[in-house]
Amino acid sequence: MAQAKTPSGAKPPFSQAGGPPLYSNGYKAAVLGLLLATYTFNFIDRTIIATIGQAIKVDLKLTDTQLGLLGGLYFALLYTLLGIPIARMAERWNRVTIISVSLVIWSGFTALCGSASSFAQLALYRFGVGVGEAGCSPPSHSLISDYYEPKKRASALSIYSFGIPLGTMFGAVAGGWLAQEFSWRVAFVIVGLPGILLAVLVKLVVKEPPRGHSEVKERPLEAEDVVIEPAKPPFSLVNEFKELGAVMAVLFGKWPVLHMMLGVTIASFGSYGSGAFVPPYFVRGFGLGLAQVGLIVGLIGGFSAGVGTLVGGFLTDWSGKRSAKWYALVPALGLLICTPIYITAYLQTDWKMLALILLVPGIFHYTYLAPTFGVVQNSVEPRRRATATALLFFFLNLIALGGGPWFTGWLIDHLAQFNFNHPGSTGIFHALGGAFTEPGAASFTAQCPGGLAPKGSPADLAALCKGAMARSTQQGIIVLLCFYAWAALHYALAAIGMVKHMRERAAAQA
Repeated sequence: MAQAKTPSGAKPPFSQAGGPPLYSNGYKAAVLGLLLATYTFNFIDRTIIATIGQAIKVDLKLTDTQLGLLGGLYFALLYTLLGIPIARMAERWNRVTIISVSLVIWSGFTALCGSASSFAQLALYRFGVGVGEAGCSPPSHSLISDYYEPKKRASALSIYSFGIPLGTMFGAVAGGWLAQEFSWRVAFVIVGLPGILLAVLVKLVVKEPPRGHSEVKERPLEAEDVVIEPAKPPFSLVNEFKELGAVMAVLFGKWPVLHMMLGVTIASFGSYGSGAFVPPYFVRGFGLGLAQVGLIVGLIGGFSAGVGTLVGGFLTDWSGKRSAKWYALVPALGLLICTPIYITAYLQTDWKMLALILLVPGIFHYTYLAPTFGVVQNSVEPRRRATATALLFFFLNLIALGGGPWFTGWLIDHLAQFNFNHPGSTGIFHALGGAFTEPGAASFTAQCPGGLAPKGSPADLAALCKGAMARSTQQGIIVLLCFYAWAALHYALAAIGMVKHMRERAAAQA
């Protein structure tokens, strides 16, 4: 019998009677490694602005609100809006092609950011980066779920998600060094261009598997075996809205999945919001150089967040064999433990002690990523997985990535106004209250453009600007860290009914 072709047109090397082809473990690991590299570049280009943000702020005379918009909303807006239609394309078309093209687009716009001469121009290029990155995770999650069976899916997704700390680390280390030794413009160009070469490699190496390939147990090829892929419904707007409605009914209509969604969104709000101003805090609070800050933040993120991301996936796959509720309880416990450790770290007056303590909480903090992605992927049919990821990322990134950095920057600007006029004030709650009830006589923005006193200003004004900026950044970060405890509550609530939900999903897939 003639062997059927995969959607990409290439015959698979192995297959199963009436089912999907068999890919070797080595090949699946290679695919996962390339997708990990893609997601690493995704986060390098997404988060580098946090590392070099202080240099951009001083050069272009920006406020922290504007800096937050560049790192958050202006990137996230088109990123989230385009994620859903691109995901619907990924349910029908070649996912590898979509990922490769998207990688070229966001890498090119990252490089273009280095040519920006104004806030408006830089904002426009950041929109472009968001357009490209919209085509990364939805098709990638769908591909990984087709390559790896449900019991290994959270672990595989944790390896893919390891691109977050890897990208943050490389972006921080390379971006900080390049910005200090050359300029922030050079940093954008150097980190952006290599992604184009990676896009070519992904397209040449990664094969497009049939949908639902990993849902059936694999076995070696037999002569008469064929590949049968589930039929796709004919394209129409009515069908598209029905598909979106079906996925939303799962994400928002099932108690465990809803609270996993709320948990990841709130935790990411705190993470994106605080993380955008951690590198500037090391500069403002301790006077460190950009290269040194990049090395500190990069190594801390690469270690603690990296360990936490991997532990979250492998630990929940292991514990989930005993009870599915651990897919929610592991993140709940991790977020609850990390919150007071983070706050303790940012109350330190010595940057070395701050950096040392920060090695610990990320191990607990980032356990929430992989189990959340795993539960979402396991809760929908194979043909709806890219859509499920896109909808998850739509709400997560529009609220968390779009709002977190902007809110933190806006909060820091208000706190700076208060601290500038009340330099002797102590206590974060006093500062928070005063920031919104006492506008103050002197304008911090006017007196300290870009957060610094103009050249030739009196020494006391320079010290006042510097102190207000450092104290306000510290306070803003601490406020956002408290969101982790709030997210932990939702993950705890997600454990209620998780066993029943996952049992129902397994029965539906049988």
